[in-house]
Amino acid sequence: MLKLQHLLLKAFRPALSITALGMSLIANAAEKPQKPNVLFLMSDDLNTALSGFGHKQCKTPNLDRLAQRGVKFESMHCQYPVCGASRASIMTGLYPYSNGMMGNSGKLRENLPNVVTMSQVFRDQDYYAGRVSKIYHMGIPPEIIKGTAVHDDANSWEEAINITALEAKVPGERKNWSPKNHTSQNFKGVIASTGDSEHADGMAADRAIEILDRVKDKPFFLAVGFVRPHVPLVAPKKYFDMYNRDDMEVPYVPENDLDDVPEIIREYKLNSRFYGVTPEYHKGLLHAYYASVTYMDAQVGRVLAALEEKGLKDNTIVVFTSDHGYLLGHHNKFQKQHLFEESTRVPFIVSVPWMQSQHGKGTKQLTELIDLYPTLADLAGVPAPEILQGTSLKPLLENINSSAWTKNDVFTVSRNGGESIRTKDWRFTQWGFGESGTELYDLNKDPGEFTNQANNPEYASVVKKLQQQLLTKRDEAGYQEFMARKMDNQKKKGKKK
Repeated sequence: MLKLQHLLLKAFRPALSITALGMSLIANAAEKPQKPNVLFLMSDDLNTALSGFGHKQCKTPNLDRLAQRGVKFESMHCQYPVCGASRASIMTGLYPYSNGMMGNSGKLRENLPNVVTMSQVFRDQDYYAGRVSKIYHMGIPPEIIKGTAVHDDANSWEEAINITALEAKVPGERKNWSPKNHTSQNFKGVIASTGDSEHADGMAADRAIEILDRVKDKPFFLAVGFVRPHVPLVAPKKYFDMYNRDDMEVPYVPENDLDDVPEIIREYKLNSRFYGVTPEYHKGLLHAYYASVTYMDAQVGRVLAALEEKGLKDNTIVVFTSDHGYLLGHHNKFQKQHLFEESTRVPFIVSVPWMQSQHGKGTKQLTELIDLYPTLADLAGVPAPEILQGTSLKPLLENINSSAWTKNDVFTVSRNGGESIRTKDWRFTQWGFGESGTELYDLNKDPGEFTNQANNPEYASVVKKLQQQLLTKRDEAGYQEFMARKMDNQKKKGKKK
């Protein structure tokens, strides 16, 4: 780099004032610290509805700025589209079959008593390791109202802070945009008359900023969980005012879209059966969802601003992601636990101050959330457990088209024995562990995944190839061990009876 700088200065000496400025910026680029900090920011139930990821309506200016000083991973996929399983997978660097967390129930250490989690590996290297709000599974909204975190992992943190907020009970104008659903998981939108810090994510940002000030002189791993846009869709009025409800664009769904989907999953969380969202209400639902996303984005912005104000920007790795994708009327369905692209794909940004050559760029290489743990260990130079099943993303941070990145498929599982493999050109899904139907989507011809080709004779060779690829992938993910544990547990329950 210094030799190149010398040659450029010599060749363009007449334009020294402009060139010198550019070279000064290169020369002053952050150098890798011996023990870099980690700021891990995670949203809840957020799909890729970010302006920086190409969404035409949702406004996320702070995350867009983060992407400009980092790398966007535009084909990042979760390992299970539900909060508890996905978050446990992220924090252990293991597929759900391997860590045994196959939903929102259960506790991680009951399955893996000696597991060393992502934050724990930093804690073991004398880092401060702290959590604010939701990182492992929490029941939202009940646990925010109570201020609890029943499924948290104490070994992961030196300090864990829960947030207590009123959620949908705050003063304001409220509307249930899913009139058939009267559970705590309905699409209630609340146009709050209160300010940012009177809601869960504003409180989380406040506490995160306090911690940054307190630990800024020692290496830290700080995980900050934002609960929006998880329902209820609560945000101060100013964020709703940034959108025109009537202008909301609902997802396109062809007529009879689900006729060719296996029966075992066809009606699960189907709008007409579980939500009753009318075309008019759909616009209101999207309005509330985007407003809550923009509110969350503003709180991310506050934490990032504090990082810079406290002189921590140049020695802190920043990661932003969501736990899984989310259906907002796609395929006439809502929420999660499906295996369509909108359910499995998540926003993912990594900013490494001393790796600037790819900043502002995005990679479409296939990646998985389990890749985060080995990535952070690699970047920080901390020893990672050998059992990790992900792959360090460092090659893609150095070159978004790196030939060193060889992952050619990603693997996601879900309820009802759902298993899905996503390659560059195809998505193949099977249900009931292969006994209850299959789906195949030609992503080049059908990116919306509307036409299931699994039973089309013209695609028979593709189905055969991908099914074998899925079986290989799931064995690598710990399927055989998972099924053995499952059978063993069933035998134990039988003996107790």
